[in-house]
Amino acid sequence: MKHDGAATVSKPIHVSLVAIPDAVISTLSGIFDVINGPSLLPRSGQEPPLRPFSVEIVGLQSGPLELASRVPVNVHRSIADIDSTGIVIVPSILLGPEGWQKGRHPALVEWCHAMHSRGALLCSACSGIFLLAETGLFDDVDATVHYGYAGAFASAFPQVRIHPERVLVVSGKREELITSGASMTWHDLVLYLIARHAGATVAQDVARFFALQWHQDGLAPYIVFEGRKGHGDLAIQTAQEWLATHFSVANPVEEMIRRSGLAERTFKRRFTNATGLSPIFYVQRLRIEDAKRRLERTEASVDEISWQVGYEEPAFFRRLFKRVTGLSPGAYRRRFKIPDYACLAPARRVQEPAS
Repeated sequence: MKHDGAATVSKPIHVSLVAIPDAVISTLSGIFDVINGPSLLPRSGQEPPLRPFSVEIVGLQSGPLELASRVPVNVHRSIADIDSTGIVIVPSILLGPEGWQKGRHPALVEWCHAMHSRGALLCSACSGIFLLAETGLFDDVDATVHYGYAGAFASAFPQVRIHPERVLVVSGKREELITSGASMTWHDLVLYLIARHAGATVAQDVARFFALQWHQDGLAPYIVFEGRKGHGDLAIQTAQEWLATHFSVANPVEEMIRRSGLAERTFKRRFTNATGLSPIFYVQRLRIEDAKRRLERTEASVDEISWQVGYEEPAFFRRLFKRVTGLSPGAYRRRFKIPDYACLAPARRVQEPAS
């Protein structure tokens, strides 16, 4: 049970944190620590520690298991010994150059499916959705995945509707299919589970205790735009290559069309088919991406950056920037600019002691 104030949970909910050789140690260990966070919170008087969850690291067999970074973890229990669980969490998975190979973990996939049929929530952090997607339970439902793996995931599981710009997606008839996006959004996943089962106040206290922040602005500010390449249309590929260094010129779309030698309607149709974006939106994404770097790395004013990337009207640039990234230029700079304390100080000469 839960409520919005201090939570009282009659019996801890069993959480199965899945360990496979592809798993990332930082996500697995971080989830384990933070989901146990309520028990670390200070309590007044003689109140016992909160313990809404009972967490185990589970896998094909118990004992030490070397993860993707070659750091071993101790698997507490084999899935063969677990008949039911309240929550299954698959942490981030490191994909190699060959991508995700289906069918490598049939016993784990079957077990996850069985746990779901017995009432468990199925949760993934970042790329953990690759394993859970093999259950088929995410077909035709909304989910998220690390934006760097979005293309590979869409190719492997085209029937899953993915939204890599979203931090957390809760789907399913029972809201039992839960996915978090890129990297550190596992924070949002764990805080959501704590809020759902132990109350919002406990989740806020855990966030404060670990100095965690909800990614309330989504992941659009973090995504680096890279235009689709390798589509096989040489004329459009040539236009993209020119545009990569000339996006700030006046009327870049008209100039691309002129250089291509194609009719305007033909060029725009082929460009959209090849890249997935209209020419003008493609230009806008390149300009905004360049503006992001300038906001991060320079002291130039927003008005000056607007002009540098090709916009004479700063007001229009500001509106476009927020529409694409979800943040105003000023908010983006505050979030992503390297803080002064992290900048390298000038090297100091070591003086020899006087003889």
